Amino acid sequence: ADGYYLNQLEECVYRTSDYSDMVYLRSFSFNKDVFAQFNSTVGKFVGYTEFGVKQAEHWNTDQAKLQGLKAMVDTMCIPNAQSADSSVRDKA
Repeated sequence: ADGYYLNQLEECVYRTSDYSDMVYLRSFSFNKDVFAQFNSTVGKFVGYTEFGVKQAEHWNTDQAKLQGLKAMVDTMCIPNAQSADSSVRDKA
């Protein structure tokens, strides 16, 4: 189909049961190619294309937004992982 595809994906990635390695990722893609991503471990946006680099530079000037995104590990990722894990692990 003709047209354009713009997507934003949020992920919480971890391997350990104590969530000490939890990472929050927010990726932006255009026509299925990621052009920029926030990584809570890095603490800022990183651009992967010419457009993405410009967007990342602009987004990284907003310190309040960066702090809020870094906090997503504690405010969203860990509570949701604990809830999901308890429903799976306790039933196994």
